[in-house]
Amino acid sequence: MGLLEQKRHFSVNLLDWYMVNRRDLPWRRHNNPYFTWVSEIMLQQTRVDTVIPYFNRFIGNFPTVQALAEAPEEEVLKNWEGLGYYSRARNLQAAARQVMELHGGEMPQDKQAVFALKGVGPYTAGAILSIAFNQPQPAVDGNVMRVLSRYFLIDEDIMKGSTRVLMEELAGELIPEGRARDFNQALMELGALVCTPKAPHCLTCPVMEQCSGRIAGRELTLPVKTKAKPPRPEQRLVAIVEGRGAHRGRVLVRQRPATGLLARMWELPHVLAAPAAAGKAAGPLADEPAMALLAGSLWAEGFAARPEGLATHAEHVFSHIVWSLQVYKCTEQDQSNELPLIAAEARAAYDAQAAGKDHSSSASAASELATTHSEQFHSVTSLLSNPSEDADLLDESPVAYDAQLTLTGKGDGLTYRWIGPEDMDKMAFPNIFLKLISSYFAGAYDDVNE
Repeated sequence: MGLLEQKRHFSVNLLDWYMVNRRDLPWRRHNNPYFTWVSEIMLQQTRVDTVIPYFNRFIGNFPTVQALAEAPEEEVLKNWEGLGYYSRARNLQAAARQVMELHGGEMPQDKQAVFALKGVGPYTAGAILSIAFNQPQPAVDGNVMRVLSRYFLIDEDIMKGSTRVLMEELAGELIPEGRARDFNQALMELGALVCTPKAPHCLTCPVMEQCSGRIAGRELTLPVKTKAKPPRPEQRLVAIVEGRGAHRGRVLVRQRPATGLLARMWELPHVLAAPAAAGKAAGPLADEPAMALLAGSLWAEGFAARPEGLATHAEHVFSHIVWSLQVYKCTEQDQSNELPLIAAEARAAYDAQAAGKDHSSSASAASELATTHSEQFHSVTSLLSNPSEDADLLDESPVAYDAQLTLTGKGDGLTYRWIGPEDMDKMAFPNIFLKLISSYFAGAYDDVNE
């Protein structure tokens, strides 16, 4: 069989299979360009089963481009909470505003205009144009490149731009006239359900008879893909600061900067413990120096808090970083009366660990920690242990309160708030902090140091 016949076999049999086996997905029930667009953005880096409830909720709250464009950003992020890769939500809203301003609220049907939308790349543009408007545009993502690599026995590295161009040209040639909508979804479906990464179901594949990769015994070695750089490990110390007095029943959270990782989302205060050695994971830090550093970092922001003990360990994985979290339950303290004692205790523990008096497995991490943080931490604890040295500074109110229990950090200028359980439905948190705070309010850490 020649190449032309192999291509025809692929297109005809794939479409026949899809019309019988396609899944009933909410965004497939309507040829609504906005629904297609939202679903494709959500499906980036995320499984279909995970996306379905998020899609239904998102469309329920933002049923039109205009509704999304006009919504408060925090409300959009809250509806995205737990889905991850939050820049997708910000870009989606920014693009909705572009559609309102440049296209009167209607999704454009021109390829360049779609591609110009914030957060829309070649794959998403092709998916929107083919699925929503039935235009013969290829939509090539990792799933599609895997299928084509195997079926046509393509040995090119799919991480290279030149390979993507080759795949887009090939996918475009395979689209039957007038069937772009169904064909591209069929190709995606085959990659998701049958031609899977590690265990392809060749015996149930509708195009197995002419699959060159299967015939050559290469289905498990294709596609060729350069390994990505492993994510950088970071050990971080997290504070669950339990309020007292006016803040009783609340915990302290802060809002991340307006740009960068997890921009403008809320989180528990945390600090980098010690950088990991090249190529190695960061090991846990012993509790005493960890709590010392945490108390010092909180004071640098204007908050007096005593770490009471380790609450839990947790992990959060980004595409380029892995956070290993040591989470400590802390108690808010009186700024002027109680923190000098905390500082003295913390400094003693910190100095002992950094000097090598503790010969546990964490000693090397503590030594590096001492080099990194010693000057800042000692200046803070020295001041707190000897308030007469700078009485004016200690008398100065570390933070500015308002009626909403919102504060401004003294060191980094970030926004902090004391929140209760009722605030969890209004503020957007990365999934790891959502879980930690929810666990605290559910009483999971009540027995820490009791």
